[in-house]
Amino acid sequence: MSGDHDKHPAFDNALSHLEEASDRVNQRAGRDLAAAIAAGLGLGAGVIVTLCLVDKAWFMLFGGLFLLGTCCVELALAFRHRNLRVPLTTVVATVVATIPAAFYFGPLWAWVTIALGFVLTVIVQAILTTRPSWSGTSLRGSIVAAAFTLAYVLGLGSFSIALVALPEGQWWALSMLILTTSADIGAFAAGVLFGKHPMAPRISPKKTWEGFLGAVVAVSIAGTLIALLTIHEPIWVGLLLGVLVLMTATAGDLFESQLKRWIGIKDISRWLAGHGGFLDRLDSVLPSGVVVYAVYVVLAALNV
Repeated sequence: MSGDHDKHPAFDNALSHLEEASDRVNQRAGRDLAAAIAAGLGLGAGVIVTLCLVDKAWFMLFGGLFLLGTCCVELALAFRHRNLRVPLTTVVATVVATIPAAFYFGPLWAWVTIALGFVLTVIVQAILTTRPSWSGTSLRGSIVAAAFTLAYVLGLGSFSIALVALPEGQWWALSMLILTTSADIGAFAAGVLFGKHPMAPRISPKKTWEGFLGAVVAVSIAGTLIALLTIHEPIWVGLLLGVLVLMTATAGDLFESQLKRWIGIKDISRWLAGHGGFLDRLDSVLPSGVVVYAVYVVLAALNV
């Protein structure tokens, strides 16, 4: 066997260089790139199928109950690192009630449902504080953590669910996801190749201004294409969406990075290979869904 290895030094040398290059890329990216790509492709396939290939009501299950529900549970569990308790039962129940409310009745009723779920959560928290397992837990802090979990993940996410339900809204939602993905890819590629000047070193050391410029180029190209091919609007609408999504996606990413620093963890969870959890994938989508929904509604009103 050893003789076989000796016969292929060029192959072994090439493999060694490939592994070293992969390690350098992973170190620069701050993640396992192959695992991240595989996970991203899996999520992307689920989104495309439920948005475009079947009845879009199925998106409630994948994009709503599965993705948003998982993110809510991730964040609720992450708060335990600060000794803050958010009951998972009431959080899941609120998710189950809010997703159809957003899809069939819009964001306003989704937020009403979230408010009712929050009240239920507070009642359960008050009851659980009497248990020994909650000894030393701040009820006030836990209530704030519950409100934040429901408002941040489910409240913002409800706009994307409501967007899908609108006429041709699934294509707007898909366009938003294309733009956020383009921004991520553009920022990653430019950052790895040219990144030298950190954008916010205390919050997210990997983000650079060169990466941001790469994202600008990427969303400009993607915005032009989606305007022509997906939402069938003037090019300026695609460029506007690209700029808005880039701003909200960047802000959402930085905000989640700061949130993890405050909690005192590196990753929200390890449930998604190559990423810091499902929320790490949706941190840019959550605020972007709000602005894209707003642009859709405004343009629809102006076209009447």
